[in-house]
Amino acid sequence: MNKLSLIAVTVFTFFASCTKYEAGLGSGDVALSGDTYSETEESPFINVSEKPVSTFSIDADGASYSNIRRFLMKENQLPPKGAVRTEELINYFQLDYTFDNPSHPVSINGEVSQCPWNDAHKLIRIGLKGKSIPKAQLPNSNFVFLIDVSGSMASEDKLELLKNGFKYFVNEMSPEDKVAIVTYAGDAGVVLESTSGAEKDKIRKAIDKLGAGGSTAGAKGITTAYEIAQANFIEGGNNRIILGTDGDFNVGPSSQEELVKLIEEKRDMGIFITVLGVGRGNLNDAALEQIADNGNGTYEYIDNLEQLRKVFIYDYNKFFTVAKDVKVQVEFNPENVESYRLIGYENRTLNKEDFTDDKKDAGEIGSGQNITALYEIIPKANTEFKSVKTFKIDFRYKMPDSNESIPLSLDIFDQGKSFDQSSDFMKFTAGVASFSMLLTNSQYKGNSSYDAVSAWLNSTNLNDEHNFVSEFKTIVQKAKSL
Repeated sequence: MNKLSLIAVTVFTFFASCTKYEAGLGSGDVALSGDTYSETEESPFINVSEKPVSTFSIDADGASYSNIRRFLMKENQLPPKGAVRTEELINYFQLDYTFDNPSHPVSINGEVSQCPWNDAHKLIRIGLKGKSIPKAQLPNSNFVFLIDVSGSMASEDKLELLKNGFKYFVNEMSPEDKVAIVTYAGDAGVVLESTSGAEKDKIRKAIDKLGAGGSTAGAKGITTAYEIAQANFIEGGNNRIILGTDGDFNVGPSSQEELVKLIEEKRDMGIFITVLGVGRGNLNDAALEQIADNGNGTYEYIDNLEQLRKVFIYDYNKFFTVAKDVKVQVEFNPENVESYRLIGYENRTLNKEDFTDDKKDAGEIGSGQNITALYEIIPKANTEFKSVKTFKIDFRYKMPDSNESIPLSLDIFDQGKSFDQSSDFMKFTAGVASFSMLLTNSQYKGNSSYDAVSAWLNSTNLNDEHNFVSEFKTIVQKAKSL
């Protein structure tokens, strides 16, 4: 078996080996047997005296938000705990962070305020913004659509939804771009050889002909997709596979360790991946997230037509990576801070030494994309605010075609601000984090309540061009009613 085949078999083996998780937070919830979620323990408070340095990889995924929206708004039930990833809820929203660092493809910002759900604590917000590339200046792209057309995809909320999305995507392509279409079910097939973006009708007709049926044997599909991506590789361009599936694969046994090792080999070839999950009842969320995390990629969940427009049109620039392997490291001063807690990013934490290890993978940030992380800190006991305290945040990133990381740093000043005095960015992201803790009944939720979250959201005046913030306000009230 050649290396590509082994990679493909291992990828799809991991999908099949994940533990099934039945949704529901209480006795009144409806179980959705077949959906698969990873259960991770919430990050605890860590004593600065024992571990003053916190290191993590950024996460640009947004799948968790659209998935829990489906649970709340379509299924009329609270989501399973494993479906809720705080960082993906926060990073779903496109905030208008200022890009003010032309020397780098990433700009950084942050602030400190009182913590709204615990007055004795403080909150640190760390923000990143990817450089926006005007559409006319986007690099030429080599795309491969890898589409699951197995029998499990035969429903309106799966293959048919994806077909609409891929046609939206084709409309955004330039004539200099090219795309191939690979499908898999009982076998793999090349529906469309790599074709110029100028031939939009030809590409759309190929998408329209797709139909679902048969068992799932995805190994040959992913092998073929990577072979085509390599054969049409554009040096200095954007080379990306876009995988659309419910993750319901059928393969032989293998280990997660082998999967990660082989995905890392594939990642080093300069081919990025976007993973699009669809459907319910057999959604393998756990595996799809791991493929994205370990393959220089991002993971989105598609639950409706507006989400299609968000992923394929409004956020089209995110298909173009401006910085990869982006890492964050914070060293807390034991004179000022008793303990700290990183909110979310549970499966993205790194060891201290990983920060400067350029072989250690981390997350990517797309053109114009924003990323936010929050720390809740417990100040040192019996100390009052007397002067400005500084938190030094270090970052590292690589250019998309480089293997050497570049350092950045940011000083965030604690000026004793109340939460009411904080920015709209702080109020909004804190509101999303509080909402996440309420959904999971977190032991750290403090005085959080759905009404408080609504009040914080209503106190902001953020750009809401596509009404996603307004929709979130409705979702908060829906969660309260459940």
